[in-house]
Order: sequence, then structure tokens, then C-alpha cells
Amino acid sequence: MLSFELNKRVKNPWSLEGIKKVFKLIYKHTKINGEVEVNIVGDKEMKSLNFHYRGLNKTTDVLSFAWQEDKIIKSSYLGQIYISYPQIAKQAKELRIDSEEEFVRMLAHGFLHIIGHDHIEKKEAKVMFGIQENIVDDFLNN
Repeated sequence: MLSFELNKRVKNPWSLEGIKKVFKLIYKHTKINGEVEVNIVGDKEMKSLNFHYRGLNKTTDVLSFAWQEDKIIKSSYLGQIYISYPQIAKQAKELRIDSEEEFVRMLAHGFLHIIGHDHIEKKEAKVMFGIQENIVDDFLNN
């Protein structure tokens, strides 16, 4: 099964139960077992992480750090997901959707990166975004 640790560093409406519901749907669509650390942060922390790890001096919505990327380390720990809640709220407003929907989308997106999905090439993007949107649809319809 899929488990997680939640660290909330900014005010947001997400509870352990809410995140657990999303992870059940992620598991349903990926069948991946392991543990993930979920960090809900502010723009300042996200901007710092984005600069340190990607060289981009700006905030972003989600960053993922895969633990087993090189497949050398054998562990049930899959990695970390950082989500900027202020960015989620901003994007949701711009897209005219509920921030809950955008949060689920970014949590799924971050997880899919951890397990090796990418969206650099069109074929890969189609697969990744397909899984991501199926998770979001399931969340919205349950």
C-alpha cells in the first residue's frame, strides 16, 4: 500500500484524511507501494528550493524529489513532494476551478514524477497527464 507523512508549513485546508483519500486514488491508478513525504509550503520556501535544485529564481507549484531515481538504493521510501499552497490557490483562481481540485492535480503530478513519469516528450506527457487527470476525475466524482 501507499503511505505518507504530511508536513504543513503554511495554513491550508488539507487534513491527513483528505490526503489519505487522494493517495488511495493514486494507488488505484498506479499500484505503487511505498512511502512519500508530502510538504505543503509557502512561496518563499518553494522559491528557495526551486533555485537550489533547478537554478530557477522563482516559485513554482510542485517539486518532486525521487529517492530511488538511480535504482541503487533499495527502500520503501519513494521520495518527497513539495507543494506551494499559495501557488495552488493562485492557479485555481486563474483557471476558475476549486483549489482542492488543483491541489489534487499537483499532488498526483508530483507523485507521478517520483515514480518516473515525465512530460518532456509528447508521448510521455500524454501518458502522465492521462493518469493525472484520471486521479483528479476520480477525486471529483467520489
